[in-house]
This record gives sequence, structure tokens and C-alpha cells, in this order.
Amino acid sequence: MANTSSEVRNYFKIDLLIGRSRVSLRNLFKNRYSLYNNGQVWDDSPTSGSNYLTNVVLKNKKSISLTPVQKTAVSNGDSEQWDISVLTSLLLFIERPKTLTTNEIQQLDQEDKSIQKIREYRNELAHNAKSVHNVEFNQVWNNLAAILIEFGDIDVELDKLKDDSVFDSSTESINEENRNEALRLKSLGVQAHTDGKYSEAIGFFTKATVLPGVSSHDRAMLFSNMAASRLLLHEQQEKFYNISESLDAKDERYLALQDAKQARKLWPTWWKAHVRVGKVHAALDEHEKAINSFERAFALDPTRKEIQEPLDESRITLHRQSRNDYVDPRQNIKSIPEVLKERQEKSGLDAEKLRKYDEFLMEIDPSKADVFKGHQYECGDIGVQQNYEKAAEYFGKAADQGNAEGMYNLAKLRDRGLGVKKDHQIALKLLEQAASQPPKHPLYPQLPNVGVAESEHALGVRYFEGISVRKDPGVALYWYQRASDHGSAMAANNLGTMYLRGYVVERDLDKGMQLIELAAKRGDPVGMESLAGLFLYKNNFQMAKIWHDRACEAGNLEAQNNRDQFAKQIEDKQRSISQSSLNDLMISSSFDYFWRLYKTEYVASTTSEHSYLQDYEMLCEYAKRGSKTAKHLCNALEHFMQALNILLSFDNLSQKEEQTFIHELSQCYRIETIVAQIPCQMQQRVLQLVNRTLCLCTEKSNSDVSQLDEDVRICYIALNFNSYELVNEFLALCKEKYPKSVCFYLMSGALNGFLRRYHVGLYDINKGLEIEPNNYELLYHKAVLLRHLYIDYDEAINAYQTFINIAPNDHRKIPDAYYETAICYILRDTIEAAVPQVRKLYAKGKEAEKSQLPCFLPYQSGNLDYLKPMFDSEFFSNIEPDSENNRKQHLTDSHRVEVITKHRMWEGQALDEKHTLGQIVASTSIGPRVKQQTSKSLIGLKPITLRELDPTKDRVYKGYVLSGTIIDETYSWEPSVHLVIEDENFDCERMLIYNFPKEQGEYLTRKLYTIGSKMHIINPYLRIGTGDMKPSIRVDDVASIVMQSDSERIVNMCRYCCEADASKLCGKCQRARYCSKECQINDWKLYKHKLICKSK
Repeated sequence: MANTSSEVRNYFKIDLLIGRSRVSLRNLFKNRYSLYNNGQVWDDSPTSGSNYLTNVVLKNKKSISLTPVQKTAVSNGDSEQWDISVLTSLLLFIERPKTLTTNEIQQLDQEDKSIQKIREYRNELAHNAKSVHNVEFNQVWNNLAAILIEFGDIDVELDKLKDDSVFDSSTESINEENRNEALRLKSLGVQAHTDGKYSEAIGFFTKATVLPGVSSHDRAMLFSNMAASRLLLHEQQEKFYNISESLDAKDERYLALQDAKQARKLWPTWWKAHVRVGKVHAALDEHEKAINSFERAFALDPTRKEIQEPLDESRITLHRQSRNDYVDPRQNIKSIPEVLKERQEKSGLDAEKLRKYDEFLMEIDPSKADVFKGHQYECGDIGVQQNYEKAAEYFGKAADQGNAEGMYNLAKLRDRGLGVKKDHQIALKLLEQAASQPPKHPLYPQLPNVGVAESEHALGVRYFEGISVRKDPGVALYWYQRASDHGSAMAANNLGTMYLRGYVVERDLDKGMQLIELAAKRGDPVGMESLAGLFLYKNNFQMAKIWHDRACEAGNLEAQNNRDQFAKQIEDKQRSISQSSLNDLMISSSFDYFWRLYKTEYVASTTSEHSYLQDYEMLCEYAKRGSKTAKHLCNALEHFMQALNILLSFDNLSQKEEQTFIHELSQCYRIETIVAQIPCQMQQRVLQLVNRTLCLCTEKSNSDVSQLDEDVRICYIALNFNSYELVNEFLALCKEKYPKSVCFYLMSGALNGFLRRYHVGLYDINKGLEIEPNNYELLYHKAVLLRHLYIDYDEAINAYQTFINIAPNDHRKIPDAYYETAICYILRDTIEAAVPQVRKLYAKGKEAEKSQLPCFLPYQSGNLDYLKPMFDSEFFSNIEPDSENNRKQHLTDSHRVEVITKHRMWEGQALDEKHTLGQIVASTSIGPRVKQQTSKSLIGLKPITLRELDPTKDRVYKGYVLSGTIIDETYSWEPSVHLVIEDENFDCERMLIYNFPKEQGEYLTRKLYTIGSKMHIINPYLRIGTGDMKPSIRVDDVASIVMQSDSERIVNMCRYCCEADASKLCGKCQRARYCSKECQINDWKLYKHKLICKSK
């Protein structure tokens, strides 16, 4: 433990103290058993255990949640083998007899409070970082020690556990003769284990463990080896004997767990003992406990690569289990005929046509044939038996030809060890290789390059969960965003969830919902169910029901199981609204809305999509005008650019260049971390450089201080900031080594805030303020941490005011400081009492936004969602229907951006064709599966909107009429006229018109179907594309389009916001109109106007 930080040692000391509580808890259990059973004595026998499990635990009115392993332990009867979780569950939840006296009940109630505290501390320890700050350590220790003393423990004995000597085994009395005999037996056991004679090995190890005078460490190794032999013996028995799947006390896995725990008890700071416990838990399918053990091992020795592989396995398995992969229709492996049937249902084409379409693609791209063969062997096909080795062979052939789909599928097989040796690192490299391919098919750019978005999403999952890479939600966000941009439904769902939670990004409820809706529209069953829940919360009951039904139809078993419950929720909420006055609804909805939003996480590290390097000139200009914030950012950017220039100038850096790079990057991090946006393609090189320098510094000496050592530590923390547990433990060492470095206290305060350890974070921030009392970054974090403590809101309000008084008036957190102060008033006072002060602070925040630098505008604040009910009368004005229909919110909708951008890519190609002699835009179209019939009149047709059309099903909506406005220009009509239409809800979709005389094409695009024109589409047909599987409104009979009169047309429509009478013209194309410069900039940035901006 010499090289282990004091905070990691603190963790294991508390673990020992909690472990010691088992003695007291066992005594309490035995006393209560006797009290509840007329004086009977618990004798730790299997008979007592079996009877107790059957007649008490399983028949208890309150369901007691025990795992199969824990039930086996109870059934075995030996309370010595019961862990804290089992003991506290039995003590807290077993029903009491009704014959107890008042005094007995009061005593039990008092004991239960202390038992519950032990349970909470145990859970905190298991599920958080494997280190404990000194402040938190002393607080937890004192509380736990008081409980144990209350239960009869001795304070002097407890104090011994607090000393570092508790980890030292040198004081043990050793019998050398017995030790040598134990080593001999161990050697024989190891040889028997190697020879596959596991029963013999267990016999040798057992004999060695009972010898007296053998050191705890030696005995720990014996028990660890015995656990390993038992696991392999179980595998051997499974292979050769028909053993029961149910777990009992004689099961080798159960016995292995007892041995592994004994090894851990004897040597609690031996990393391998924790790995052994983790491996046994994994064998028992207890992967959350396994991960906890592996993370403990990492805390003790972060250099051990042997820990990563089993940790990866458990994280992968737990991820699949938590996502309910076994009931998730997306994870089901379907045969080729089943896949064709699914595609047939979506696209409306028969299986034969789809096979011919696949053959056509294989002719274009021969590597596709290998992928198809791989799928046949992976899934099974008519006349082809499932064969994973063959599947891997063909996917490998495709991958060797640069096929992204082949790489992705081979990575999946590598991850699962199907047909090839399981190897998560090779799988990772294949995914990275696939993700580096172009997102569009290299030979057929109208189609996605299958395998790219899928690999990007898989990389996001890996970084989010920490599978074969260091856990980093920030990098996960990057990959999810890329995958979503390239069409991944699952990535859009994951990304939306992160925005809804405010996890790694600033919380944005609107963007979160848009992304969830995008996932649902792309066919993600989980996204459909999530979207239904969001619509229910927003009181849009029609869309909630529609999307929940769609989730059920898409095969979401969870949605299917909850169908009746969800319908009841809708009914209950409708009834509640119908029986309440508008004023009551406003008050109750305000409280509900506010508290739901406030259940958020402290955001310690956020990822910005804005590129600050592009703002350097602007910031220099503002700095000249006297902006301290701009000067601050320029200073940070100059150091960052120096660092980047070193990397870009040299392929191989000298030692001096590496040290200069580290110094410049660390200076940037010290000044302002948000500007240090390292390009993705350079991240690996930067990480390797920083890790190499850190290793060199620590190899020289752990105690010597130097500027380079301090610099590289800052870089290491900043680059790995989202690996919370790793960084938290490393920061403890940094603060001990550099107690005068404010940067480490600021980083530690922010990180502890993210980990919800607000007291600890506040302690670190205050330590930093002792060094620099006017550091406004520290002052802001102090205010935020005080607010999250929920103790003294007056102190938090004063802290925010101190920050506002000291920080420059254009500091990016000044508006938020006002909004967060307003939140303190809401939390401190009643809503009615808080309103006047909140309104005043809201106005000050809005005024402060006007002073912000252009790079921080438009100002993004998740806090405004908390304050919205106070100011938005529209929020409650229409409770039953959806009240979100404002155009501004929809302008950045991901689906809208995708539809308009793809439309412009298509039209841009058409314009290029006109200007380039001989260039032809290749296009194919497969006819509709159903004939769209028109109607002589709109009378009797039911109106329908785009959101009511199921974007996952090829269907004609007979008897309905869809109304829309054309919101973008079209220039081509071969083989169809491509339009983008928007409906009354500001939702948009592409529209394709076929079967018109080609000589009318120019008239239709220039005169009739023009931007701003409004139309009705009778019996709208939502068509699923054969190649891209994307929805569009298809028209095969122009008579089904009824144009509205010219007087209804939106004249001079703004190309971005779609408002009328836009006066500004694009200087280049002289066609696009805009309301303002802001609209023009947004059109270029979001909708890629440059794709169609051609000189007249």
C-alpha cells in the first residue's frame, strides 16, 4: 500500500470497518430470530437455513430481493457466510410478530435506523469511486464507528483499523516448518491444476490452508488458487455430467465464492484477490458485483493489464442485460428469410425483388457479395446452415477489401468469440477502421455506407461503458453524435438521453426530445417507447398513445408488457386535467415541471460543439476593446495553438519538443479548459505523449516535484476528466504532492460535484480559495456546490453574488449565476414568495446575456428550463394538446436538418449537372407497391399531420388529406420532382412526385411547386425507400395534389425560418431570401446553403 494514495487507503479502511459490522449484524439476527420464534436458537445449520428460506423469506409479505447466490447462502444456514446485503435485508424486511411489547418495538425501530445507515454506507462504497476523501472519510468513519459501538463493539479495537498498519502482515507469528509444508502443498496443487486434475488441486490447497502459523498473505494465495480450481472443476462437470442448473451450497461456484472472499479477507489490499472474487461473481452471472471487484483491483494496482479483460467481459454483459438485449428486438439474430420479410413489410417489395436489388448492389461492389455470404452463414438462409467460422471468414474477406460492413460484423463476432477467438482489442481496431470509412457508399453515394454508423455507435457504447478503453462519456458523446449524423437510430436515442439528463453536455430538454423523436422515426423501438413517455409528460395524449402503440408493434416487449398500465396513465392524467381548474393545473404542473427538471446531475465536464479556434481574431478585437474575458480566452488559445503547432510540425518529437508541448497544453488547461478542443484524429497521439511523459516522471521519483511533472499531471487529468474514478484517485495524489496548486483543487472540486460528493467538493474549492481568494472560477463552483447541498440557500445566494461582483461582466457564467440564484430563492421560499425576486433575477440574467461575447451567443442555459413556468404563460395555456409548437424550436430539429440537407445535396448535384457538360446524376426508382387513388373533392377527408404518419411503415393513408407548405426550392425533375414540405406543426418531410409529362418539368418546378406555395395531398402515401429505408411522401398521380390559391402563398419566404417578407438576398445566388443576417448564417451552418448556392 506504500504507493497507494491516502484516499484509496481510506476506501479500504472503511471497507474493513463495514466488514467488521457483520459480527454485530449476525448477533442482531440471532437475537431477533430467538425473539420472533419463542426463544428458539439459530444454530447455523442447513436445516435451520432451508426452513427459514422456505417458510419465512419466500412467504414474507414484503418481497425480499435476494440473488440466487444469497438465497443459497441463507438456505445453507451458516450466517458466517452471509454478506452485509443479506444480513441487512433479513433484519430490515422480515415481518415482526404481532406479540412484541412497546419497548421491544421501540428498540427494534432504533436498531433499524442504524442498520439502514450501515446498508446505505455499504451501497455508497460499492457503487462509487474506489477512493474516499479525508473529509468524507472522517465523517463516515465516525458515524459508522458510533453505530458499531452502539451495537457493542469496542472503540479501542476500532481505532486500530484506522491506522495504516492494519494492512501490514509483518507482525504475524510464522511457523517456518508449516510454511514450508504449505508451499510444498501449494506447488503440488498448482501442478494438479495445470494438469486439469482440479479435484486433486483442491485437496492439496485445502490441506495447506488449515496449517497453523502460515502468513495471511500465503493463505490468501492458497484460497485464491482453490477458487480458481473450483471454477474450472465446475466447467469440467458441466461438460461431462448432467448437473443441475440451480445453485446450492455444494455447487463449486458457490464454494469458489467463499474461498475467493476468504482470500480477500486475509489480504484485503491484494489486487489479485479482488480479481478472483470478480471472476467468481461473473461465473455466477453477478456482473455488477464483478465490476465492483475488478474496479477495486484497479484502484490497488492500475498498471495490471490482467484486470482489463475480465472487466471488459462483465461490462459488456452488464450493458446487454441492462439494455434488456434478450427482449430487445434490435438484438435478435434473424435468418436471411426473416430479414427479407421484415424489409418486405417496410418497403412493400416482395422477397424476390429485394434479392435482385441486393444482387444489383453486389455487381456494383464485389465486396458486398462476401458480406452477403457472411450474413448467410451468420444467420442461416435457405440451403445454408449457420456456421460462425464461415461467417467470420467471409466478413474478413470483405474487411480486407475495405468494406465497412464486413469490418463491423467481424468485430461483433470477435467481441462474442463466435467463429473466431474472442478479442475485444481486435474488435476495437476493426470498429475504428470501419468508422474511418466514408459515411456514404463510395460507389453509390445516394446510399449509406453500411457499417460506418453502426461502428460509430458501437464505439460510443465502448467509451460510455469503458469496454476495452478507458471510460470516457465525453468521447462516447462524440461517437454517438457522429453515428446519429450518419443515420444511426440507437445513437440518436443514446444522445437524446444524454441531453435530457444533462450528462456530459449542457442539459437541453428540447434537443433531447428531438433526438429521441429522430431515433423513433428511424425505427428504434426503445426510442419509440421513450418518446411516448415524453409526450405523456407533455400532456400530448394522442401522440403518446400513437408512439406507445408503435413501440409495441415494433416488438418492444417492455412496451407490450406495460401497454395496459400506460393506457391507464393516460386515462388518469386526462381525468385529473378534466377535474381541475386551470389555476390548479398551472400550480401543480409548475411544481411537477420544476422538480422533475431539478433532478439533474452536477455537470462537471461538458462538451461544446463550438470551435473556439475560429474565434481567435474576433476575441483579439474584443480584447483590444477592454474585454477581460476575451483576453483570457486569447491567452488560453495562444498556448493551445502553440501546442498544436508542435504536433503538426513534427512527426517525431524530441524530448525537448515533447516537454514544450506538455507545458503549452497545461498552460491552456490552467487558463481555460473549454478552448482545448483537440481534433479527434490527434487525440490518440496526444494521449500517448502525455501517458509516456507521466510514466517517465513517476519512474524517476514519486516524491520529486518539478514543473514538467505538475504540467503533465494537469494534462492527464484534463484529458481523462470523464473517467471519474481514475481521475479522482489520481487527483488525491496530485493534491498531496502539489498542495499550493489551485488548478488541482479546482479540478477536484468540480469532479466531486459531478460525483455528488458536494461536501468534499466544497472542501477542495475552499482550500483553493485559501490560496487565491478572488479566483472567480473557484467562487462560481463554490456557489454551485452550496446550492446542491440543499442546506443553507442564503449562503449559496451570497456566494453567487460574490462571484457576480468579482468576475468580469462578460464572463460566460454571469447570466447563469443570476438564473441559479433565482433557483435558490425557489428552493428556499414558496413559489408565490419567490416569484418577485425570481422575475428580477431573470431580467438581470437576460440583460447580462447582452454583454456576452459572440462565441457564447445565442446563450445556452439549462437553468432556463427550471424558470420557464414562472414566465411562460403559454406553457400552461393549453394543457391537453401539445404546447410545444413554436417554429423556432423546430428549426434545429435533427430530422429537419437531415431532410433539408439531403434535399440540397440532391439539388446541388442537379445544378452541377446543368453546369457540367456530360455529367449525369445517376438515379433509380422502384415503383410503388400500391396504387394511390385520388379523390374528386376534399370534402369528407380527414386531416392528418406528418407526425401521425408512421415513419417506419410503407402505407397509403386512404381517406385522409395532408396539408403542407413547400419550404425549399427544387431545380430538377428527373426521375421525380423533389420537394420539402412543412405541415402545421412545423414538422417537415421530403416529397417525391412521379408520373407527370417530362415536358412539364420546368413549369412544375419554376411556376407551380415553388417555395412558399401551399398544397393538400389526398390519400397521402408514406413510402419507405428501398435503398436508404428512409420515409418520404410519394405522389404517383399529380391529380392527388390540390394547390391552394396564390393568395395563401408565403411571399418572399425566409429560407431559414420560413417567415414571409424576407428582404435580404444572398449575395452570390441572388435567389435565397433571409429575414436577418442571423437567419442567413444559420442557413449556411445548419442547412448547408452552399450546396445549392451557385452564381446566376
